[in-house]
Amino acid sequence: MSASSNREVIRMFSELVDLTKLDEGSAQSFRVRAYEKAASALSELDRDVADMTAADLAKLPGIGASSAKKIREVVDTGTMEKVEKLRKAYPPALLELTRIPGLGPKTVLLLRDQLGVEDVDGLKEAIAGERIRELPGMGAKSEEKLAHAIERLGMHGKDRRTPIAEALPIAEEIVAALSGVAGVKSVQYCGSLRRFRETIGDIDILVASTQPEIASEAFVELPIATEVVAKGETKSVILVSGGLQVDLRVVPPSSFGAAVMYFTGSKQHNIELRQRAIDRGWTLNEYGLSDVETDEVIASKTEKAIYAALDLPYVAAELREGIGEIASASTGELPKLVEERHIKGDLHVHSDWSGDGRAPLEAMLDGAAARGLAYVAITDHAEGLAINGLSRDRMLEQREVLAAMRAKHDDMEILHGAELNIAPDGSVDWDDDFLEGFDWGVASVHSHFDLDAETQTQRLITAMETPGVNAIGHLSGRMIGRRPGIE
Repeated sequence: MSASSNREVIRMFSELVDLTKLDEGSAQSFRVRAYEKAASALSELDRDVADMTAADLAKLPGIGASSAKKIREVVDTGTMEKVEKLRKAYPPALLELTRIPGLGPKTVLLLRDQLGVEDVDGLKEAIAGERIRELPGMGAKSEEKLAHAIERLGMHGKDRRTPIAEALPIAEEIVAALSGVAGVKSVQYCGSLRRFRETIGDIDILVASTQPEIASEAFVELPIATEVVAKGETKSVILVSGGLQVDLRVVPPSSFGAAVMYFTGSKQHNIELRQRAIDRGWTLNEYGLSDVETDEVIASKTEKAIYAALDLPYVAAELREGIGEIASASTGELPKLVEERHIKGDLHVHSDWSGDGRAPLEAMLDGAAARGLAYVAITDHAEGLAINGLSRDRMLEQREVLAAMRAKHDDMEILHGAELNIAPDGSVDWDDDFLEGFDWGVASVHSHFDLDAETQTQRLITAMETPGVNAIGHLSGRMIGRRPGIE
């Protein structure tokens, strides 16, 4: 396997974790924790697992002998027998139910075994038929909460959406793999993923190639593919881990720009571009921008050339939603996108002193300096949070450590802060006097996400009124595709 093998193994272990939770009816079993530790260890590994033996892997913290063998199995065969077996028992549609708050592994299995619920559509039918309340420990209130969660997560059964954080690495890996295939001149992922939507339906990959059959063959043989749905010279379809569909289209290099524009969308953006072409006596489709009378191709190789021919500046893919960007482009009023170089500082950073961080303080500060940041705030968790929050004494100790480190980074402002936990009544971990000693305070909701809108609003207002609170962290409390936000 290539350098992408680490990502593939991590993805396989992440799927193994989810499948094992269902198989054992527990999110905290020994095997689940072991697989989670292995995935975490691999995510921090700076070596290619393909170059390591099982014995080498077993020496790494968090990876046992059993996990080491499974890692080598994925590297050597491109798959894992245990995952293949569990996939047959627990299909993606059933696995998706575990994303819904209130549905742990045991409850999902109970729904399947007693009510025949195997997917989101089946769950919605069971809720509508008031059948959920028949299960032990469930009632009418449970049905109401589940229906609300499904709606707020945007789960629509067969039209399932995948969070961009899951889809993007897969698309990037496929693009990298196909870029080196004979005859391939260009590769680009398109669709809602390229427009950077929060969730995507499937992944669209576009390839410009002089040898389409070779590109198509390479695509269906990718190690990441779990199933080949269709295979053709110019269009093929595969499924990857979790049932996510990936579509490949192969086009001639001469029409690559037009095809990328067409398959990037959005539908409304394309409609407005086509109308602009029609107004000029032209036609625009996935093959190019052409003159209706002469069939002369005006532009097709690049998107920039097509936009220019239509008297428009290039419109970034993230703006192509058909909500006025064409009009703005025509008058030179397109908004500028925020780029990484625009980021001047980071005011919410964890270190290995508390539960969320993994790197030591020195490494975090060195990393901030290497990125050219002008300021950074270390905001480890306060003691009110169960995941290893820091006590008052530990916070004071950390303050002294940071003070000693400031001399090394005299060109970067180092702030000592804390991430405070917002209780249901809006109070935070410490009193005003103690908070006064911090340079910066972030307060966040970490529990009780299901309170009603009025209570949540007052909760946040109370936290905002606390003198030591300068900002609210992850305000909505939402995890895209996994947890709906607070109201």
